Amino acid sequence: MALFEGYERRIAQISSFLAANGIASLEEAEQLCLAREVDVRKIVKSIQPIAFENAGWAYLVGAAVAIKREQTKAADVAITLGEGLQSFCIPGSVADDRQVGVGHGNLASMLLREETGCFAFCAGHESFAAAEGAIGLARSANNARNQPLRVILNGLGKDAALIISRVNGFTYVETRFDYATGKLAIVREKAYSAGERAAVRCYGADDVREGVAIMHQERVDVAITGNSTNPTRFQHPVMGVYKKERLLAGEKFFSVASGGGTGRTLHPDNMGAGPASYGMTDTMGRMHSDAQFAGSSSVPAHVEMMGLIGMGNNPMVGASVAVAVAVEQALK
Repeated sequence: MALFEGYERRIAQISSFLAANGIASLEEAEQLCLAREVDVRKIVKSIQPIAFENAGWAYLVGAAVAIKREQTKAADVAITLGEGLQSFCIPGSVADDRQVGVGHGNLASMLLREETGCFAFCAGHESFAAAEGAIGLARSANNARNQPLRVILNGLGKDAALIISRVNGFTYVETRFDYATGKLAIVREKAYSAGERAAVRCYGADDVREGVAIMHQERVDVAITGNSTNPTRFQHPVMGVYKKERLLAGEKFFSVASGGGTGRTLHPDNMGAGPASYGMTDTMGRMHSDAQFAGSSSVPAHVEMMGLIGMGNNPMVGASVAVAVAVEQALK
């Protein structure tokens, strides 16, 4: 009986990855984790209960290899989790082509390192998955950091930012951009809760220039886009311009392009298929990203269709961080 979805198309490369790290089987991998009291599949389901079974096993494989390698730092474990995720990518799929598993591991590792001070969901207003992801991500990451990770949402529209702040208990930050001087002013701040949710700062911008200025205001080190309603009007241009300006200033910036697959809107080559299908949002993401994801921010089935696993990309970010921290704590 297959242990998870797509078993037959995945098991060869999974077994090869495990064998290369001295692990004979999936069952042995699970025992390695449980012996350290790390229930990886339970952690994954707690992040996104509707995730497919293959999501839990994918993280379990990476966690077992990290334990076998005796990795004691969450940032290093996260890289290995990415290798495990990559072993679950179906050969020839969009996810395989984009090295999405490795990208998830690299992103989680960045968020766990002290040099990353601020993480931004760019255009996060458009997705409640992004909002919930911001909360869980900060909570997990801070268990392995000395300085808390600052998390912001930056999207098009001040009304949208206000609404998402009120609904989620975030802090709404209202700004005004002076187009003549290029200066950004904070008009007011309003926290809509008194707990950890208030630590997430939510910005709304009128256009790309103000969006870039917000990124500079918060000194964002790592950010992820969405491919929802404003990809060509806001999030991809903001990320590309901000990255250029950071690099020109001699500063680092890690850019992640989320979402998209073979069926996005605005396609210049809509008749393409598989990894050869470049839509406009896909193309713009490839222009600025250090890592690119594939499939929905929140819908497991769409990410599965892209050839990775059945778990939304935003929940996967949270799962990568949570599992990496659990392994670090188990090996201390």
